[in-house]
Amino acid sequence: LGRRGIASCIDPSAGLTEEQKEFQKVALDFATKEMAPHMAEWDEKEIFPVETMRKAAQLGFGGIYVKPDVGGSGLSRLDTSIIFEALSTGCTSTTAYMSIHNMCAWMIDTFGNEEQRHRFCPSLCSMEKFASYCLTEPGSGSDAASLLTSAKRKGDTYVLNGSKAFTSGGGDTDVYVVMCRTGGPGPKGISCVVLEKGTPGLSFGKKEKKVGWNSQPTRAVIFEDCVVPVGNRLGAEGQGFSIAMKGLNGGRINIASCSLGAAHASVLLAQEHLTVRKQFGEPLANNQYLQFRLAEMATRLVAARLMVRNAARALQEEREDAAVLCSMAKLFATDECFAICNLALQMHGGYGYLKDYAVQQFVRDIRVHQILEGTNEVMRMIVARNLLQG
Repeated sequence: LGRRGIASCIDPSAGLTEEQKEFQKVALDFATKEMAPHMAEWDEKEIFPVETMRKAAQLGFGGIYVKPDVGGSGLSRLDTSIIFEALSTGCTSTTAYMSIHNMCAWMIDTFGNEEQRHRFCPSLCSMEKFASYCLTEPGSGSDAASLLTSAKRKGDTYVLNGSKAFTSGGGDTDVYVVMCRTGGPGPKGISCVVLEKGTPGLSFGKKEKKVGWNSQPTRAVIFEDCVVPVGNRLGAEGQGFSIAMKGLNGGRINIASCSLGAAHASVLLAQEHLTVRKQFGEPLANNQYLQFRLAEMATRLVAARLMVRNAARALQEEREDAAVLCSMAKLFATDECFAICNLALQMHGGYGYLKDYAVQQFVRDIRVHQILEGTNEVMRMIVARNLLQG
């Protein structure tokens, strides 16, 4: 990052405080030494790198924005974005799972009572246990408010029936933050409960075969007369949809930050390839068309980073426009960063399509960022609604 020229103009430490630069350096060092050397193997063999993530948790990355009294690091949303961007340069897929785990831990920390916080958060922050987020269903993706998983009250328990789709970590994780219907139709009938692996009636579908994100398993989560204590409900009955959406505001910043890391790494890979690869008797770096494309990639990366960090500050400050700024940042950063990685692959020519070259994995791993945490079409809806209601 200290090199002159293009690397300095896209330096992700620009404008940060000394403390933030320290967080960033620790995360970048971890990404370089503990993640990047294994990224291709984790992808090819579909390894969920539990021990590596536990090492990251020892650095405070298991509950980055969870309060310190239950084992969290107590950092800001901007600090969190900086850390996830840095980690993602080493393995985007693994970092993206860590961002979902952090979101779940934050939801329990923020909306749980003291007993729940102290019961669940310490083991999540240490990554002794791992968490999954269960919102999407086979029949309700973008239309999350229409979810059908039911939770019928029976004395001091709920009996859950239904299923969740596309659950990151599903089957391999220990704690499931589940949105379920305790009341009538629509968002006000949804509540949030926390389930633990091993609960009778909780089972999992087959491991999905995915284009990318292969270092984290994805399965359906199935509830068949699954009994959960009422004491595992976060917040009040009917508060679940609000909890889910507040979690996703941060999740959108987190996943956008993971895209930034992948794009940053891809720009550096393209820069290196253009310097060493020769065609027509001279380095590709001498080709003006490729110079212009590289300049565009760098410019789009910096613009996306500024948008993400602006939204992270708004969320931290609980500003009224925070939700829409998070949607704008997620939309812009995930679209632009995918385009950057894809251009970097193109610059590699045929080599870019070989699994020996990391750029193709960055392309595969961040493609899904335009879909999850709310599709980018839904992000457009949120932004348009805000403008037109204004």
